[in-house]
Amino acid sequence: MDKETKFMITCLLFAAIFSSVSSAEWKATVVKSIDALVTSCVVVPCSFSHTGGNLPTSRLRAMWHDKGKTPDTKGNNIFHSDATLIKDNFKGRTQMLGELGQNNCTLEITEIRNHDNGPFCFRVELVKSEGNEPTKDMFSFVEDCVELNMITEPAEPTLIQPMAATQGEPYTVICSVMHTCPTHVPTLTWNWKTEGIIVYHRLIHSGNWETQSILTFIPEETDDNRELTCTAAFNEKKTSSSKLTLSVKHIENYNHIIIPAVVGIGTALLFGIPCIFMAKKYKNRIAELQNQEGF
Repeated sequence: MDKETKFMITCLLFAAIFSSVSSAEWKATVVKSIDALVTSCVVVPCSFSHTGGNLPTSRLRAMWHDKGKTPDTKGNNIFHSDATLIKDNFKGRTQMLGELGQNNCTLEITEIRNHDNGPFCFRVELVKSEGNEPTKDMFSFVEDCVELNMITEPAEPTLIQPMAATQGEPYTVICSVMHTCPTHVPTLTWNWKTEGIIVYHRLIHSGNWETQSILTFIPEETDDNRELTCTAAFNEKKTSSSKLTLSVKHIENYNHIIIPAVVGIGTALLFGIPCIFMAKKYKNRIAELQNQEGF
């Protein structure tokens, strides 16, 4: 291998090493704003990267603090790995849902109060394995903070239905509601039978989720103009509902005409056919007698 080739390989190795080091940076992806229903809960999606390489959760210390306030101080943290440094009015109401070792900084806040609006910023510190002492590697993502939009009353569920129901045929109605707390999803209930109900949960975008309840039933004639109600309960504290009035298309019943007609036809056949045979028999007999007299 000549010197030029060795030099090129060495340069490529240095470039690869430099690229892998420089690609690691302090960066966070946090939703900028999210709705939060007072008395309910909210989950703030968050992910981050750091310059320390692949570290276990035990080597990372997390906190969420008020923007513009000094982190790592009791009066400024809504969450901290050290529970003694959490603000009193947030104690017991916040927790990290993801693993820091997997670069997940998702935050849950429960029992939302109307002053929990923020903005709040995430901070991570790399710590030594001995004694949980911080290193010089730490970062507050003050350019990527979240602000909570306080919602005092829950949104009403949305009802989706076909134009009209038909008596005796399967009919489906969908009730859906948006929310921002997948750890405590809203409960959807109907003023109807509990069987034939399917529930789905799905992520729409940026921390916004949808819960769907699909009701399938067979309407009867007595269900026409009946009121159907779907109620959403948020964290078992606040509720909202939507309703619709069923319009059931009747299927005409012609049995009162068909059955007597069938009975009449059956009776006519029952007595008519023997009569025909008997009349034919007597006609043939009379013809025979007439022939004998003429003979």
